[in-house]
Amino acid sequence: MTVATHPGDAAAATVHSRRGEVTRWIAGLHDELTSFFGRLDRGGTFIEDRWERPGGGGGVARVMTDGVTFEKAGINRSAVMGELPEAAARRLGGRGAASGTTHFFATGVSLVVHPRSPKVPTVHLNVRYFELTDEHGQLTDCWFGGGTDLTPFYPHQEDAHTFHRALHDMCSRHHAALYPQFKQWCDEYFVNTHRDNEARGVGGIFFDHLRADDERFGLDFEATQAFVTDVARVLRRAYEPIVDQRREEPFSVAEREFQLVRRGRYVEFNLVHDRGTTFGLQTNARVESVLMSLPPLAMWQYAPRYSPDSFEARLMQMLEPRDWITDVAGA
Repeated sequence: MTVATHPGDAAAATVHSRRGEVTRWIAGLHDELTSFFGRLDRGGTFIEDRWERPGGGGGVARVMTDGVTFEKAGINRSAVMGELPEAAARRLGGRGAASGTTHFFATGVSLVVHPRSPKVPTVHLNVRYFELTDEHGQLTDCWFGGGTDLTPFYPHQEDAHTFHRALHDMCSRHHAALYPQFKQWCDEYFVNTHRDNEARGVGGIFFDHLRADDERFGLDFEATQAFVTDVARVLRRAYEPIVDQRREEPFSVAEREFQLVRRGRYVEFNLVHDRGTTFGLQTNARVESVLMSLPPLAMWQYAPRYSPDSFEARLMQMLEPRDWITDVAGA
């Protein structure tokens, strides 16, 4: 007996095969990052929370709130799918179905780590993979996204240099144009536009819609995935040396208070401008996981002003975008 098949069945089968592979890839990175930050904290433990999403998929949240070095550390992974709401489709910017309903699949791992000491910067990292398909399961678009950025609370310029040097070297192993383009994108993305484009931190790299057919870099799917894997692993060189150098430095009440004020700015960005937060809320993701990035404590002062020679003023000047590979004046 011959069974008739839809012309898109073979393509749909390939899509589902790739989904399984990238979901396992993300799960492996999730385990690596959990182990890394558990070791880096020197005493804290992660609590794991598994969740399911109405409409398809779910995820695993791992949160540390009893850390020695980190006041809060969240490392989440998810693999979710379903029909893409119109508002989310417009914001996402992918190539959806020419007609009919667009469906999405997204998997990724995301972390935000808030240290206890204001001398240790906050760090954020995420890598993700998206697919869009039509109602028959045929692939219409797929891409990678991700990045990492550093948010210091004290003006140690050499820390920004360490972070960016590691990113530059990692990117350059894959293509010379990756770091300068994604560094600029990060500088332009992580800003509170409602506060006159005030930067959240000293940047890093940020990318989205990175496709295997991107003419700028000439990377096939496997090479693109290899680059994104290295992004997920870069904190061993970019962040660990900073933590090890700063974790035992003493700090004052004023420095702790300023850390909480700057955390307030961090909250503002994540709630007002962050793409991941918006996508999660628009696609009915688990709210606790979407808002995992928020710090345990933050502060909002009314119109704070700092004397020009204060550490606060020097930190604000340090946040202005610059070439951190060569510019470490005043470190």
